[in-house]
Amino acid sequence: MKNLQAKKSLGQHFLKDEQKALQIVNYLEANGLDHVIEIGPGMGVLSQFLLERFKNCSFIEIDADSVDYLKIKFPNIATNIIHRDFLRIELDEFFPGKIALIGNFPYNISSQILFKALENKDKVLELVGMFQKEVADRVVSKPGSRVYGILSVFIQAYYNTQNLMVLGPEDFSPPPKVKSAVIRLTRNSILKLDCDEKLFFKVVKQTFNHRRKMIRNSIKMVGIKDGFESEYLSMRPEQLSVSQFVNLTNQVDKNLKSL
Repeated sequence: MKNLQAKKSLGQHFLKDEQKALQIVNYLEANGLDHVIEIGPGMGVLSQFLLERFKNCSFIEIDADSVDYLKIKFPNIATNIIHRDFLRIELDEFFPGKIALIGNFPYNISSQILFKALENKDKVLELVGMFQKEVADRVVSKPGSRVYGILSVFIQAYYNTQNLMVLGPEDFSPPPKVKSAVIRLTRNSILKLDCDEKLFFKVVKQTFNHRRKMIRNSIKMVGIKDGFESEYLSMRPEQLSVSQFVNLTNQVDKNLKSL
């Protein structure tokens, strides 16, 4: 069986090292979950180990050549291979119950995969994924880091994050121009933030869109009224934790509702 040719248009970089593939699969726990879903299985280097560990696995692949390759390589699970775009799938329609996501994610859509997980946070309870190291660093970074930003706050509001391993370009075919990193997200106990969540997202976005400004200047973009008071006014957004952003959101909410 011929190897697949990676498609640049799909951001494909196939992992070559099977020992590292096994290590990545072993990071996934999926305890008590109903389904494990691999996004972009490509040539199946992770898939083979997922099938050994988990009973209910599905594989979502947008590339028709990869789908054909996988059906030949794993004929016993052909019906579990879904030829669709993960970003356009309604997860509830395909997978009832609680799920885990795993994959060597295409770099060009990796942030979108995270936001889709976030949109389905009550369904997606665990995620182990390979990302461009720069994106992985943003997800797991803590307040005060220069890469801490919108993605960090949104993900960490609902997930615990963990940096697992770093891989070099030589681990892939074709080799990417950047380092890669594997991270793990596990759903935390927060069912709903203790604030208006829509306003929370707005406050976080607006302040980070002007991250060089102090909160006293960037928060004006939310439409606050005169006389707004907060202990965070002299801070910059990258200094605020998730809980501090929740407090700030409640302060903004109170101001917006004042006469």
